[in-house]
Amino acid sequence: MITATVRYKLPRHIDVAACRAHFHTIAPGFREAKGLISKHFIWSESGWAGGVYQWETLDDARAFYSGPWRDGIVERYGMQPQIEFYEVFALTDNARGTVELFEEPALRQAIG
Repeated sequence: MITATVRYKLPRHIDVAACRAHFHTIAPGFREAKGLISKHFIWSESGWAGGVYQWETLDDARAFYSGPWRDGIVERYGMQPQIEFYEVFALTDNARGTVELFEEPALRQAIG
């Protein structure tokens, strides 16, 4: 499993209400993203926003971020998004009452 963090600085004309409204509008569309497990739509008082994504594979994540999604970010926010990938070693999910341990190195599999 891969976690990706994505950040971009919001232009001054996009306040918290506008950001929330936009995220509420686009959230359902992410159900169609190949390999996406979940996405947290995030906003900070510092003026940064973005997402924390859970992906099945690094290839799925890279394919998504290299397509029209990236063009939309640049058009809307005027900057390239800052994207960082993390390999998930373990996941505690208190809502489901589960703990998952991951042995396979997802990042190295995708690169090798």
